[in-house]
Amino acid sequence: MDKNQATGLILFAAVILVYSIFFASSPEIPEVETNPVAQTETVQEAQPSPNQQVLAGNDSTLDASRIEKFGVLANLTQGSEEEIMLENDLIQVKISTKGAQIKQVILKEYKSWTMEPLILFDEETSKMAFSLESQKGNLNLEDLYFQSEISNSENDEGVKTQTLTLKAGTESGQLIQTFSLADGSYVVAKSFEVDRYAGFFTGNSLQMTWEDQIKAQEKDLAESRRKTEVNYYLSSESYEHLGVGDDAEQEIVEEPVKWVAFSQRFFTAGIIADSVFQNVNLSQSTPTDSLIVRSMATSLSIPMENGAASMSFYFGPDKYKTLKTITEGFENNVDMGYFFVSWVNKYIIVNLFALLEDYFTNYGVIIILIVLLIKMVLFPLTYKSYMGMAKMRVIKPEIDELKEKYGDDATKMQQEQMKLFSQLGVSPISGCLPLLLQMPFLFAMFFFFPNAIELRQESFWWADDLSTYDTFISLPFTIPFYGAHVSLFTLLMTVSQIVYTHFNNQLTTATGPMKNLGYIMPVMFMFVLNSYPAGLSFYYFVSNMVTFAQQALIKLFVDDKKIREKVEENKVKNVNKKKSKFQQRLEDAMRSADTAKKKQ
Repeated sequence: MDKNQATGLILFAAVILVYSIFFASSPEIPEVETNPVAQTETVQEAQPSPNQQVLAGNDSTLDASRIEKFGVLANLTQGSEEEIMLENDLIQVKISTKGAQIKQVILKEYKSWTMEPLILFDEETSKMAFSLESQKGNLNLEDLYFQSEISNSENDEGVKTQTLTLKAGTESGQLIQTFSLADGSYVVAKSFEVDRYAGFFTGNSLQMTWEDQIKAQEKDLAESRRKTEVNYYLSSESYEHLGVGDDAEQEIVEEPVKWVAFSQRFFTAGIIADSVFQNVNLSQSTPTDSLIVRSMATSLSIPMENGAASMSFYFGPDKYKTLKTITEGFENNVDMGYFFVSWVNKYIIVNLFALLEDYFTNYGVIIILIVLLIKMVLFPLTYKSYMGMAKMRVIKPEIDELKEKYGDDATKMQQEQMKLFSQLGVSPISGCLPLLLQMPFLFAMFFFFPNAIELRQESFWWADDLSTYDTFISLPFTIPFYGAHVSLFTLLMTVSQIVYTHFNNQLTTATGPMKNLGYIMPVMFMFVLNSYPAGLSFYYFVSNMVTFAQQALIKLFVDDKKIREKVEENKVKNVNKKKSKFQQRLEDAMRSADTAKKKQ
């Protein structure tokens, strides 16, 4: 989280806390015709002149420089390139026979904000390379040509898997690379094996470098940059990240790593170790090009055992439940908030959202239902909060008398107020505590909606996309801290909060500036949330309206006269009540502090 977002959250938290204490009552890609097995495109390499032509397999005819550089693999550096397509119902993965490199990955269920096919990985902006240490130095596999063979299999559960096997060999041995893609999966499994070539390869690990210029897939570039970062997971089961912001960052990771992910706001491309990665170097920076969100890179070593190494790639959406099935800790690529609110999102909101998706397709309706369900569950707390404030309201005359009598002596005033509360059986925090218990749900939404891919490109009313701000009016100028647009959902939220504050002011005992502050805070919220997702502002708007309705309903059934009668009963019952030990210690502490102050 960058400084601006952190400042916004801290401001949001502070305002909500003050407010609660004093005022609150408590995309589809066009179908491509493909061969059922694979799709290939042949790209012929420029042919050498007759004097330069060589015969593959006959080292004596290879030019000396090529033999010097590649040794026994020299004849594998010639051939023609084919591009093979592995495909399931979710993704298309294009793989080249030259170097057995991934050239392109398309997510079939999604589109970019310009409604074009969502290309998560391509050779123009992403480059992934593998190399091995050999007698001839560092040998890049991208210089070698492989022969391809594709096969299909099906397991006992009926899940079909496509497997692409790429081989490059001579009489001395062969190199084998395989890629596997199962139906319904965003994971591409890869293995690498050296068969024979005794003594030629001198290293015991496969080296990998990956550079990625993250393309802008969303309308809001600034928000995308705030949410795009390099994440990784250590073998000690610790999730780490380089962080977000505009400054260039890099890190050398000493500890073995389980996975590395280039995580965007709604999508992630990552590499996952079957065992561990070693010698991991990470970097990221923010370019000036508005078409690129961030520049990311990693280099790492993949240990080889008996001449073989294996790993997996994830190319897919940042859906919490999907990522949780990939590997340990991979779900951390979705920011669910700080520890005190993340449990609400992980265990309640995510599952509730998924349940409602099974029955409703309109996400505005889903948001309304989530508000109603949460408010129903939390209604007992809302009721207790209302009753706590109602009791404080009916004893206001007694409090006013104490203020007139001890207004100049703050310590004495506090002591007498505590005695009064004890006699009347009223707790000054009874109206605030239930509201504080509801805070995790309020803050959880602050993290859930900006990261919910489910809302991406989903329209509701005038909002074209609930995952970003709704532009009701575009301004010809930029207002500091507000923006160059007007979000109508944010305006509705602000108005509803002001109405709610006015209603609450009739119920509280707050007076003076503190009472008027309740009208200022909604305006502050308007500035903070104007550029946040429309789904978040809509949630808060609906939440305000439901809370208002709940309290209006409670007011119909709560009689202040009966509350006053109950208070009078407590007053008679507690007339000779002894002070509790806690109350006595508190009064002694207040008295000591007052004495010390007078001495000074």
